Amino acid sequence: MHSLAGQVFLLQLAVVLLLVAAALVALVVQAQRDVMADARHRTLATAQTFAHSPGIVAALKSAHPSVVLQPHAEAARKAAGVDAIIVYGLNGITLTHSDPHQIGKRVIGPYAEAASGKPFTSTFKGSLGLSVVSAVPVKGPDGSVLAIVSVPVTVERVQHRVNRQLPVLFGGAAVALVVAAGGAGLVSRRLRRQTHGLGAAEMTRMYEHHDAVLHAVREGVLIVGGDSRLLLANDEARRLLDLPADAEGRDIAELGLDEGLAGLLASDRPATDEVYLAADRLLAVSKRLTAPHGPVGSVVTLRDTTELMAITGRAEMARERLQSLYDAGLRIGTALDVKHTAEELAQVAVVRFADVVTVDLLDPVLRGEESSAATAGITELRRSAVAGLDADHPLHHVRELIRFVPAHPVSTALAEGRPVLIRDLNASDTWQAQEPERARRILAHGIHSMLAVPLRARGVVLGVVDFWRAQGSPAFEDEDVSFAEELAARAAVCIDNARRYTREHTMAVTLQHSLLPRALPEQSALDVAYRYLPAQAGVGGDWFDVIPLSGTRVALVVGDVVGHGLHAAATMGRLRTAVHNFAGLDMPVEELLGRLDELVAQIDAEEAAAAEDGQAAVTGATCQYAVYDPTSGRLAIATAGHPGPAVVRPDGTVEFPELPVSPPLGLGAGLPVETAELVVPEGSRLVLYTDGLIEDRTRDLDAGLRALRDALTGPARTPEATCATVMAAMLSDRPRDDIALLVARTRRLGPEECAEWDVARDPAAVAPVRAACARRLTEWGLEEVVFTAELILSELITNAVRYGAEPIAVRLLRTMPSSGTAAGTLIIEVSDGSSTSPRLRRAKVTDEGGRGLFLVARFAERWGTRYTPTGKVIWAEQSLHHGATPEAEGLGEILLGQWDDTEM
Repeated sequence: MHSLAGQVFLLQLAVVLLLVAAALVALVVQAQRDVMADARHRTLATAQTFAHSPGIVAALKSAHPSVVLQPHAEAARKAAGVDAIIVYGLNGITLTHSDPHQIGKRVIGPYAEAASGKPFTSTFKGSLGLSVVSAVPVKGPDGSVLAIVSVPVTVERVQHRVNRQLPVLFGGAAVALVVAAGGAGLVSRRLRRQTHGLGAAEMTRMYEHHDAVLHAVREGVLIVGGDSRLLLANDEARRLLDLPADAEGRDIAELGLDEGLAGLLASDRPATDEVYLAADRLLAVSKRLTAPHGPVGSVVTLRDTTELMAITGRAEMARERLQSLYDAGLRIGTALDVKHTAEELAQVAVVRFADVVTVDLLDPVLRGEESSAATAGITELRRSAVAGLDADHPLHHVRELIRFVPAHPVSTALAEGRPVLIRDLNASDTWQAQEPERARRILAHGIHSMLAVPLRARGVVLGVVDFWRAQGSPAFEDEDVSFAEELAARAAVCIDNARRYTREHTMAVTLQHSLLPRALPEQSALDVAYRYLPAQAGVGGDWFDVIPLSGTRVALVVGDVVGHGLHAAATMGRLRTAVHNFAGLDMPVEELLGRLDELVAQIDAEEAAAAEDGQAAVTGATCQYAVYDPTSGRLAIATAGHPGPAVVRPDGTVEFPELPVSPPLGLGAGLPVETAELVVPEGSRLVLYTDGLIEDRTRDLDAGLRALRDALTGPARTPEATCATVMAAMLSDRPRDDIALLVARTRRLGPEECAEWDVARDPAAVAPVRAACARRLTEWGLEEVVFTAELILSELITNAVRYGAEPIAVRLLRTMPSSGTAAGTLIIEVSDGSSTSPRLRRAKVTDEGGRGLFLVARFAERWGTRYTPTGKVIWAEQSLHHGATPEAEGLGEILLGQWDDTEM
């Protein structure tokens, strides 16, 4: 039943069933109507006949009407075939009835109309049940109504008559159905034979395929019968063979085909891709016989090999160009460098598209700056890449600035934002007008065609790429323009990405360099040299610092912020500033790193709160902080997630001290930082570095430490020589991380540069100590600072005796930096066992004291407080530069100048 014939059969059978059922219902309804009409007519006729029968009036007026009328009514009922003949008096008393028990009873019925003298017929439910009743009045000679004759026929009797007709009706319907089904079956059988049992979907698909073969298939199709007559030819076959409109049905020999082709079509020989000439076309002909799977004949297909070769050539060219674009996508933009990307564009295009390629860019693009979106005023470009020519080529060379005239093809391409094609450079006056002599040499070099394509990305012009073809290659055509545009568009995006990276890289490097130390501070404890090398891939957050502290001590700092770019550089600057501030407070090493850990955690929290997507980058940083004291040779050092230092002894041996390990900054979670103390011999070299020096993609951490040990081991070198040796040995071709290296050679202050005295807590002890200090200064040849030094000593020792606690001590330090232009420094330190710190304030007029620290601050270059485990140290520094100390004669004026006349 899935076939089209089966579906037609089912449809016909359904239609016949519907028609037969409708006819049967109509016949039954009509029969019912006819029987009911007959019942009405019979009852009315019977009632009228009985009402007008002779003697009925006399019987009604007799003494016993029922006795007279009942026999006649029963006889008439049987003769008429009705259910009853009932006579009622006007009083409703039954005079005759088919049921004798009903005689004499009063019956109420719809007889008012008959009582008025009018007969009627209706359906009424009486003693006999639902019946068709006709009532006729019996009138006397004077026209008055004497009685009513009612004749009923029950509906059951009527339905019985209808039921007797139903077998005949159903029999007729069945016969009609059988006859109609047989006819539909015969029609469906014939249809099935003609459609080969195919279904509707298959028939539709075959029709669509047939229509496609006739009109849409770009291959000629012929169907030839066994009698060599053409049965079918599609549109393509008619075009290829130039067939007449009435070709179908005609003999093959009458179609005017080539003799060889006509012979093949008329024969019963199969063929595969045999080539025949049809007018000016070469056709590849294939033929297959339809027997035994179908009627005798053949199916022939025709292909135009002439057009196929042209299409194949265009397809191959398109495939090659798509492959070229794919290769260009892989080869262009491998490095975020503008010049390198321009060279990649030239090298990719010169392989498969042009003989010579030149790339000219704007100077701001090469510097990583934004270029203007306006192109009308661009007249200067710098040659950035050339490919496809030898060294003595006549074109402009790389890095040469080219000034184009407004009519030049390059200027036109930039101004109009479209490619400009010049098929023949010999005929282009606008191109030759730029530089006639150079144009002549270019033409003599064999270059004959040019295609200039602007490089634009994100609406901004970057430059232009020129494609050239030389002798031996065809000139550029219009179809080459789209490929050149696509290639230039892809390259322009890569160049713009490199430009933006160059800009950001330059900004980051500038920011980083502005945050790093520009020069090492003057100090006498260490000879320092350093190296800093940013990574090739991007600016990182490595930093170093040398910070002079009080008491000739020096702090060495090396740190590394996680990540690269502006964020890392800015974070590095914040941390370096924080270290300077904390170091200025003379914090212990462990406390300084603890504060720095809190700062990094706070930075992370702020950035997480400010991040819109909740994905703020974790700052993370490592730091190593060391403080060297030249008076004792002690080195206090602590590290937070940073590689430990290397110590090169004076004899050339290298060791990596084991230090307590603390988490990186920001991850300490408030845990204390442990400190290690080392005693470093004079002349040792302290080597601090970041992990970029020892870690690389080609070696692991252990291999890096071994290489660093080998580079440091050896005879004594200056810090500068040490830096050079280490960088030469450890540096890779393209470091992926920043490298910071700090080398410091230690010095010691000997007895001739240091003097100490213990002071009793007695005001009388101040003068002897002051005198002893004056003598030592005289011995050092510092007579010009004796007066101010005594003044400072007097104030500091007096404050320690008065407000401090024992033990009280005084120390003088004389430093002489290695630089010949720098001045020496005299450091005065007074220590006591108290942790209270003095503060500078302006004394009131009525105050007896409070001016001592003011004098110290006035005559000392610097002064401050440093806390120790046993108390504090008040220190003051005096420069030994000539003329730096005020004369004693001006002391009074200096003091008096601090108060105005009204306060005095």
